[in-house]
Amino acid sequence: MEVRVRDTTAERIKADLLVIPVREKKLDAPEIRALDRRLKGNLRTRTEKTRFTGAEGSMLLYTSMGMLPAGQLLLLGLGGGPEIAAETWRKAGARARKEAAATGAEEIAFWFSPDEDSESAAGAVVEGALLAGYQFNKYRSNAKSSAEVKSLILFRPGLTRTPALQRSIETAQSIIPGVYLARDLINEPPSVTTARFLGEQAERHCRGRGLSVEVWGKKKIESMKLAGLLAVNRGSHEEPRFIKIHYKPSAKPKKKVALIGKGITFDSGGLSLKPAKSMETMKLDMAGGAAVIATMSCLPKLDLDVEVTGYVPTTDNLPGHNAQKPGDVIHYLNGKTIEVLNTDAEGRLILADALALAAQQKPDYMINLATLTGACMVALGTQVAGLFSNHQALADELIRCAQATGEKLWQLPLVKEYKEMIKSSVADMKNVGGSHGGAITAALILQEFVGDVPWAHLDIAGPAFAESDNALSPKGGTGFGVRTLLRFLSEL
Repeated sequence: MEVRVRDTTAERIKADLLVIPVREKKLDAPEIRALDRRLKGNLRTRTEKTRFTGAEGSMLLYTSMGMLPAGQLLLLGLGGGPEIAAETWRKAGARARKEAAATGAEEIAFWFSPDEDSESAAGAVVEGALLAGYQFNKYRSNAKSSAEVKSLILFRPGLTRTPALQRSIETAQSIIPGVYLARDLINEPPSVTTARFLGEQAERHCRGRGLSVEVWGKKKIESMKLAGLLAVNRGSHEEPRFIKIHYKPSAKPKKKVALIGKGITFDSGGLSLKPAKSMETMKLDMAGGAAVIATMSCLPKLDLDVEVTGYVPTTDNLPGHNAQKPGDVIHYLNGKTIEVLNTDAEGRLILADALALAAQQKPDYMINLATLTGACMVALGTQVAGLFSNHQALADELIRCAQATGEKLWQLPLVKEYKEMIKSSVADMKNVGGSHGGAITAALILQEFVGDVPWAHLDIAGPAFAESDNALSPKGGTGFGVRTLLRFLSEL
């Protein structure tokens, strides 16, 4: 979708769909009065009849009947308040894109009031419009793709493509393809998204200046003593992979960051088998790995002065004849041991390998993403990810970046006393705690493998997959975490 900037008025702009954002109870704004005059008072009559006030999320669609250069007029409610949040602008862009697709409009003209911070708002609108354009119809024989929106015009009198506005637009255009990639990887069926496939996709998409990719097979994984990944893979007929993606900037790096993503391509639970209903969406269990691959793929376009290494251990978790059993003990490369009491708590077993390996490189920060626990979903629901960290400044920065992108994080505690719950009688720890605090005990296990490196764990079990269509994503993989990570990296 092409994005253009125009210096013109709402009465003169030519487009298939003219979008006017409206603050609540501000229908007397100059641009609306001017349009109403051109429409001979019919717009005011329509708003009164439909009781449209500009409440957040409300819309009013009006056909101009040739009285405007634009074919249709869409009033979008922004709600009240002194400032309009970036997420409100993002959803406004998404609603405009969806309405354009529904009405067959190929060109959208989006108005910005002179009172608005057009640079930050424009970036959010472009993001929302791009996010709303995602579709995954690859396996639907009778699917009808919505009409293609070819261009988005941002306009108002005096609006020019300043360097700041240009950066805002280009940033949105650079990061949303990464979100699309993460969504695609999650939405593919598990018969397609094997560990091998995930490695191939990393090699395919993580190209460009400064990027290099290594995909380790089973022999290399054995030589590197990544015992957790090998243990989880024992029940599978598909060999595991360990994906390592490195980005080296052209300039001297300001910081070194490690990103680690859980890559369980399908989770049956292993011998600790899940109920059938619980397996229906378990192709999503590699969403953390997908987010890391997608994030890394965006770095050359953003040209950041940060050295980043992505690690994705990947396998499926199946109950084969040689599968790991409750009671097995895993020896890790940092010397720690874990007793496996539940093979369905496998994500922490493969993440431990990657965290220990990454910690050896002494990065400035380590961040892992994983659809790790149902307990986190019980605590925070399906729209909020849990955040655990051994470094408060890192946690604060991630929360700030998440707020800016509209992705929701909520910090949960690493309760030292809960370490008693993961003590084992035969190993350093066991892979499950008690009946309560499961998200915390899982995070405490991961913490044992990060050493003294500033680290954050994002439990994205809730927001990684949308059970139904929402404002910014259709049902399926959401690509959660990609925008937050890229914002964090860009501001180091």
